[in-house]
Amino acid sequence: MRYTTFGRNTGLRVSEYALGTANFGTLWGGGANREESRKIFDRFAEAGGTFIDSADNYQIGESEKLLGEFLGAERDHFVVSTKFTLGAGRARISNTGNSAKNIRSSVEASLKRLGTDYIDVYWAHLPDSVTPVEEILGALDGLVRSGKILYAGLSNFPAWRISRAVTLAELRSLTRLVGIQFEYSLAERGADRELIPMAEALGLGTALWSPLGGGLLTGKYRQSRSGRLSDWEGQAIRVEDSEQRTAVIDAVLAVAEETGAPAGQVAMAWLRARAARSATALVPVIGPRTVDQLDDYLASLELTLDDGQFERLEQAGAIRLGQPYELIAGHQDAALGRSGDRFILPTTPVA
Repeated sequence: MRYTTFGRNTGLRVSEYALGTANFGTLWGGGANREESRKIFDRFAEAGGTFIDSADNYQIGESEKLLGEFLGAERDHFVVSTKFTLGAGRARISNTGNSAKNIRSSVEASLKRLGTDYIDVYWAHLPDSVTPVEEILGALDGLVRSGKILYAGLSNFPAWRISRAVTLAELRSLTRLVGIQFEYSLAERGADRELIPMAEALGLGTALWSPLGGGLLTGKYRQSRSGRLSDWEGQAIRVEDSEQRTAVIDAVLAVAEETGAPAGQVAMAWLRARAARSATALVPVIGPRTVDQLDDYLASLELTLDDGQFERLEQAGAIRLGQPYELIAGHQDAALGRSGDRFILPTTPVA
């Protein structure tokens, strides 16, 4: 396992994979029991993993409880992140959302379940459609000043909300956001339009969830849907529902045959190669349900694609950026005085 800082705005050191813990526990009716969850945690740690991501609603709070138990005396060795917004237990008007009131009560509950006195990275899980970003920033700033959290981030927020939050934090001398979370894989590359360019320009670390498209990129569901989660299809569980996704899976399987590696490892190898070409940290959040699944993820750390294989996968998964990005690309040379081929562009995108 290699390490990186979580974006350009912090010295926080994280492993190149984060371990997602949505499968720690069984209260959702699926997931890993305590014994299997412990094995996954230990195996990840033995491989050098230090970045662990949870949320208060994962397995109705059981995920955080198990994670706190597993951390034990080694708590300070790990970078622990968790989220608020959706609440643990039965969702009610009083325990959900991004208000300062709910942030305060949520962090206290998460600290108790995790058995710790601080959280490394605390995320708003998603916008609640009613709370102004100023209120979220103010509440997170208060938690940093009190020492209950060290860093703050936004998960599943659109780019315009994030960029406004970053600007307001700078102007008002509030705790600056260090990172964002969003879905990203060969099967879902919508973040190429705005989220990734914004993160690169602003130096935000990124945590990429569902790096295998909910298992789609393993190719195994072409033969059978046995064992596949179906409740979240259309949200986090991608399906082969377009010509492009068919082309992506075909390309992944072709490279898998060339390399002798499973398709899922090929998809992860593409993501690692994509991260190496980025101007900020792109950290996949892996979510194994079994130790065997975790071992597949870890094995992908040893797989390196050649440039041709990377480009074939890149082109298969590429999306149309739409407007105004296609207009900008079409006029970039003119905007650079018809000297685009001789203009030394900045290595870090400008905001």
